[in-house]
Amino acid sequence: MRKIVIAGNWKMNKTVAESVRLASEVAAAARDVQNVVVVVAPTYLALAKVADVLQGTKVKLAAQDVHWENQGAYTGKVSADMLKEIGVEYVIIGHSEQRTYFGETDDTVNKKVKKVLTLGMSPIICIGETLAERQGGRLESVLTTQVNGAYEGLSIDDARRTVIAYEPVWAIGTGVTATDDEAQQAHAFVRSLLAKLYGDELAQSISIQYGGSMKPENAAGLLAQKDIDGGLIGGAALKADSFLGIVTPGDTLSK
Repeated sequence: MRKIVIAGNWKMNKTVAESVRLASEVAAAARDVQNVVVVVAPTYLALAKVADVLQGTKVKLAAQDVHWENQGAYTGKVSADMLKEIGVEYVIIGHSEQRTYFGETDDTVNKKVKKVLTLGMSPIICIGETLAERQGGRLESVLTTQVNGAYEGLSIDDARRTVIAYEPVWAIGTGVTATDDEAQQAHAFVRSLLAKLYGDELAQSISIQYGGSMKPENAAGLLAQKDIDGGLIGGAALKADSFLGIVTPGDTLSK
């Protein structure tokens, strides 16, 4: 049975104090959640304080990025062992904003995935096409390149510990959401790529989240789709009530 993983990506929002307050609210609201892995990803600055708040709760801690080297002259970057030490369990890797603004490539995604796995954390690997790529009929080729790049050199055991977030770039932060059917078709295709790499049994075990303006109003329809196993949530994760409005319908499902 696949896990339903719903992660709040807070991006560059919330001061440390605000992050602690939001994490406390999410942890309290998620106290009775049974079937969803609930994750929050604050800024680097807030990670340690939020880790303290989440200790002993059902909510897991994620970082928004990581560097693939252990240490060195990489100003502004954070290493995987630094994240591990403060209790991070998930790391978002390859988000479209990293790809668009900060030079992330399929090769650097692969390096980061491997590094995170060596320390026992789980990567949330982000993939997705731009509007121009979708309209140009390149959806499958883009997803194929990104999946194959991210999983290059990973063993079956390593792959089993990953999560994928399919995020159509044209739907991130725009308020425009892929229809239930569009999202399902893309997720099914991603699962077929995993099956080609590792076999169907492994492919069926990996959680594939949807990201791209998921909110309480559309969460139930998206999460009910056969191959959608949660969400990577942006704007709707910045308030505990709207975030739990996505978690709640997921908690009624089993995949």
